Amino acid sequence: MSTRGSVVVIDSNVWISGMLTKLGAPAQLIRQVVRVGRPVFTQEIFAELKQRLWLPKFDRYVSIEDRRRLLHEVDTTALWIDVSPEIAVQLFCRDADDDKFIHAALASNADWLITGDKDLLVLSETLLASGVRIVSTADAMQLPEFNLRT
Repeated sequence: MSTRGSVVVIDSNVWISGMLTKLGAPAQLIRQVVRVGRPVFTQEIFAELKQRLWLPKFDRYVSIEDRRRLLHEVDTTALWIDVSPEIAVQLFCRDADDDKFIHAALASNADWLITGDKDLLVLSETLLASGVRIVSTADAMQLPEFNLRT
């Protein structure tokens, strides 16, 4: 199996890490997903990413132009979905704010949810029955599905 055509939800923390470390694993993984799959976004996930990207604490690490470029790339390459009310009311995480990533994965029939959030990672067995595999960036980089040489 490869990621060709895979539908992947990427947590905001992975996108931010990718911006901060352009040669690091998160950035490599994001490039691979964009190259051979589809990153999934909802308006709620995009709003969170946008809000976090513009935090002043990132000003000395990421230029305004790089932030704008990322948001534009997301806007043009993402698989944009709406989450049905039936999915949106389901609670999964200790921190309900993290549920939006699971909702997006379920609504899009995503193959993967990539995150660094422990509250999401502990749910990997729960979501596997729905076909969603939750993995960390480091674990995803070790999987043949995310082999960067493909």
